Amino acid sequence: MIIDQGDKEFQHTSLNKYALACAIVASMVSIVSGYDTGVMSGAMIFIKEDLGISDTQQEVLAGILNVCALVGSLTAGRTSDIIGRRYTIFLASILFIIGAILMGYGPNYAILMVGRCVCGLGVGFALMIAPVYSTEISSAASRGSLASLPEICIALGILLGYISNYFLGKYLSLKLGWRLMLGIAAIPSVFVAFVILSMPESPRWLVMQGQLGKAKKVLLQVSNTPQEAELRFKDIKIAADLDENCNDEIVKVSQKSQGEGVWKELILRPTPSVRWILIAAVGIHFFEHATGIEAVMLYSPRIFKKAGVTSKEKLLLATIGVGLTKIIFLLIALVLLDKVGRRRLLQVSVGGMIIGLTTLGFSLTMVEQAHEKVSWALSLSIMATYVYVGFFNVGLAPVTWVYSSEIFPLRLRAQGASIGVAVNRSMNAIVSMTFISIYKAITIGGSFFMFAGLSVIAWIFFYFYLPETKGKALEEMEMLFTKKPKEKNVAMVTDPMRDV
Repeated sequence: MIIDQGDKEFQHTSLNKYALACAIVASMVSIVSGYDTGVMSGAMIFIKEDLGISDTQQEVLAGILNVCALVGSLTAGRTSDIIGRRYTIFLASILFIIGAILMGYGPNYAILMVGRCVCGLGVGFALMIAPVYSTEISSAASRGSLASLPEICIALGILLGYISNYFLGKYLSLKLGWRLMLGIAAIPSVFVAFVILSMPESPRWLVMQGQLGKAKKVLLQVSNTPQEAELRFKDIKIAADLDENCNDEIVKVSQKSQGEGVWKELILRPTPSVRWILIAAVGIHFFEHATGIEAVMLYSPRIFKKAGVTSKEKLLLATIGVGLTKIIFLLIALVLLDKVGRRRLLQVSVGGMIIGLTTLGFSLTMVEQAHEKVSWALSLSIMATYVYVGFFNVGLAPVTWVYSSEIFPLRLRAQGASIGVAVNRSMNAIVSMTFISIYKAITIGGSFFMFAGLSVIAWIFFYFYLPETKGKALEEMEMLFTKKPKEKNVAMVTDPMRDV
């Protein structure tokens, strides 16, 4: 498909405020997703003391969220094609409410696990649908920023979880403190469930259902001018295999455009470009967690304790610093994504991660081998942790979700994105459920040297296999992934408003 330059007045249009509001509301469900991850890192300290659970039970409790999120993400793609993007976000909120209530009740380990599993299903739905909805509601010029909002909300949720650990653990009793930490997540979930129903449905999904009249109305709201809305509307119709000049309110569409047969196109009989897209999406999701971020975010109190921080209060304060670092660098990424580009951010990000992980592995090894407290190694460990978290969140964290939600063709987007999320959650679960066992086997310093080695492999993969997508219309992606490797790293100048 050849895309022309279009009207130049659309090439540098300002961010549409209504589209921003829609993306913010959709991304709010990710706050709860992040909270459930962050709060468990500190809550496990208190759960272990209250319920007397073993290290293995802690690993299972930490990792079961992602096992269930794997199931949720695989279900969410088809679900969102059937009931729509908006109601899928609503469903995620309901799952979070039920899960939070069960964990807040938590009379024993079994009920706690059930609540964690239900929340895991919600996480799978949220991680898949929030970036897809934000991508489909935005223009090419602002897509990077809006599609990265869910990742920022996850970071905010993680930070809120750390803060909740500190204050509720400090001022409440042991039995009440951790239960309130986990149960309080039901409150924002109720808010999101109500507010999302007032938001419009994705115009892309509406076109896939043949509801052209409703889709055009939404596009008029999320575009800055009627001309821009019309251009976007035509391109969406073309991507959905409809006549670009069709102006009927409702049209009959094929089952293929409604999500039927997608798995065959993705897995069994993919075209060369779709196969390349799938490899890129799976690869970036795999390396996001294979490079160790879950070990740092979930077990940071244990890492700092190994480094020499002894008091529970100082452990939780140091962990709050991890959450703050994550948010600061994600906000920087929000500005850079649509200016610097995805590819360059990935290269800088993973390069910095390699330095941070290598330094952390070295400093923790020095602490373990010393027979007395080594202050310089303690300080270096904390600094290296913050460096690693900062570089991870300025590139790999937001680019993973933006990239994987924008590269799939319209008909494959939801279910293609769900495969990426499934890989993401699988790796998350593997790292979170095995980290304690790994560092006991090869030392905690050795485990971070291992993550540094995986980061080197990730850098090589991103350099050779991921083309730049900044500023490209969504309907160009399939064409982009048919080019030779050397050509794919060069961003062509296109009209950013002609996106699908």
